[in-house]
Amino acid sequence: MSGHSKWKNIQRTKGAQDAKRGKIFTKIAREMIVAVKEGGGGDPANNSRLAAVIAKAKAANMPGDNIKRTIDKALGAGAGDNYERVTYEGYGPCGAAVIVDAMTDNRNRTAAEIRHHFDKYGGNMGTSGCVSWSFQRKGVIIIDNEDGELDEEKALTDALESGANDIETGDGIFEVHTPPDEFADVSKALESLGYRFFSAEIEMVPQSYITLTNPVDIKNMEKMLELMEDSDDVQNVWHNVNMD
Repeated sequence: MSGHSKWKNIQRTKGAQDAKRGKIFTKIAREMIVAVKEGGGGDPANNSRLAAVIAKAKAANMPGDNIKRTIDKALGAGAGDNYERVTYEGYGPCGAAVIVDAMTDNRNRTAAEIRHHFDKYGGNMGTSGCVSWSFQRKGVIIIDNEDGELDEEKALTDALESGANDIETGDGIFEVHTPPDEFADVSKALESLGYRFFSAEIEMVPQSYITLTNPVDIKNMEKMLELMEDSDDVQNVWHNVNMD
C-alpha cells in the first residue's frame, strides 16, 4: 500500500506489494467494512465510498468471493464498529512531506506508533494540515502496459471519454487521474474496456516532488516508510519524495 509516487516509484514497490498481498487484502477488507457501515450499505451503486474500495480491491487482484464475503460480513451486526479513520501528518528526512492514512480501534496506540517511526528516522509528526495543503486529493488509476501492447492515443481517448481529466504515460504504465467523486465510475468504465490495473484508488497526490541525495537520508526515508506501511493500522502512506 505504498504512497503515491511517479512511475519509477510505482515499479519499485510492485514486487513488495505482491509479496505482502495477504496483508493488503486484510487492510482492504477492513476499509471495505467501514465503507459499508459508514457509506450507506452494501450496494456499490448507492454507496460511492464502497464502490471506490471495490475498485481498489479489484486492482489488487482481491478475489471476487473475498469481496462478497467481506461485504456480507460488514452487513452483519457489530462488524467494524470499533474502527475509525485517522490521518497523521509530518516530516521525514530533509523536510519531506508525509501523510499517513490509518484505520484504528485505538487512537493512542496508533498515534504513538506513527510518532515513533517519524522520530526514529529523522522526522517528526506535525499537526493536522501541516503538509496536506501541498497535496491534492485525486483518483489515480495505474494501467499496466509493461508489454507495450496498448496504444497510447487510444488509451488517452478511452480515459477521457470515461471521465478522466488527465493521463500521463511512461515506463510501461499509464497513470490516469480523475476527480475523486468520479473515480469509481471511471475505473468501472475502463475495466469494462478491458484495461488491466496495477493499482486504483483515491490518493493524496503531491503538487511537487523533492529528491533526496544523501544516502543516509534515503535509507532513513525508506526504512520509515517500510515500517509505517507494515503497520496493521496503516492503510496508506503518501509522500512527496522521488526515490530512484
